[in-house]
Amino acid sequence: MFKPEMLPELSHRWKAIQKEMIRKGADGCLLADNVNLFYVADRVYSGYFYLPKEGNPLFFVKRPIGLEGENVFYIRKPEQIAEIVLQQGITLPQTLMLELDELPYNDIVRLQSIFHPTETLNATTAVRSVRAIKSEYEIGQMRHSARLHAACYAQVPKLYKPGMTDIDFSIEIERLFRRQGALGHFRVFGQSMELFMGSVIAGNNADNPSPYDFAMGGGGLHNLLPVSTNGSVMMPGTTVMVDMGGTFTAYMSDMTRVFSIGRVSPLAYKAHQVALEIQSNIEALAKPGIATSDLYNRAIELVKKYELLPYFMGHSQQAGFIGHGIGIQINESPVLAPRSKDELKEGHIFALEPKFVIPGVGAVGIENSFAVHKTGIEKLTVLNEEIIEL
Repeated sequence: MFKPEMLPELSHRWKAIQKEMIRKGADGCLLADNVNLFYVADRVYSGYFYLPKEGNPLFFVKRPIGLEGENVFYIRKPEQIAEIVLQQGITLPQTLMLELDELPYNDIVRLQSIFHPTETLNATTAVRSVRAIKSEYEIGQMRHSARLHAACYAQVPKLYKPGMTDIDFSIEIERLFRRQGALGHFRVFGQSMELFMGSVIAGNNADNPSPYDFAMGGGGLHNLLPVSTNGSVMMPGTTVMVDMGGTFTAYMSDMTRVFSIGRVSPLAYKAHQVALEIQSNIEALAKPGIATSDLYNRAIELVKKYELLPYFMGHSQQAGFIGHGIGIQINESPVLAPRSKDELKEGHIFALEPKFVIPGVGAVGIENSFAVHKTGIEKLTVLNEEIIEL
């Protein structure tokens, strides 16, 4: 089912979920979402993962064929799960955790009718809170992604040709990423959140509002996916913001760099330097125990000081955060926002992205990935942070 060398890491994750189950009073946890299945089994499969509050998990597989290992059971329908659980000498749960934020309603009803729990709790929030704290193995995976991510960005200027459209530029960047091993698929939490590999946003397209809860929008190429490139020609005096996901392992890094076609306005350079100052201030403040809302408020203090509030995190439409957790999905906990109740914890990995949109010029700013350690934070995505002239 999984490589033997992964057993210590997976056992650590199972025990962390069990600890959360006990804290919430759950007897069993059943997972079926691809991201969560990968987290607990180190692979995506069609089926279910059942974890009692004590002991080892059971893996229920529908597809693919050929998976073997301890406690792996092939099933045709979920009704078989309860039968097999009982056959293993495990009592059916009175309080069952299901992924209430991810499973379709009919699936939830069906699973409840199979297990007959007296109470159903939300596994989505519980597992996401566990996933937010990364192990040394996971941090290592993200360091690897971050190194490849930065190496690709270093080659971006070579891809530019005068007269290019943003989609032409994006295609060349995507090709570079894929040739360097990027998986391509970009996992985002939330039914109304979607994106293809990342964003390349040129000029005034940065001021196009998007329905998605991203820091930057963009009009997109079609109303089916109204975000990122819109076919604009990259014009002199404007910026190009490249915000591609570093999907070089299952654990993605997040990184933004800004390029310009020739020189841009003094306001754009000023805003970019303020973004770097915000990053520097937060690097100095961030450590376990600090409220993420305090980090957001520090950013706002600096933005107000330099009278840039109308341009911060958007112009015609502004985002209400400056950072977010990352991992298997691009939007995990914690969130750096004014009303967030999160505090930084050792093992958190987050992307910090103070950005500005300057009308007539485009987006400026920075985004880097950081790992939280006992005494502070570690920048994972290391590369030149100034606006790079193409």
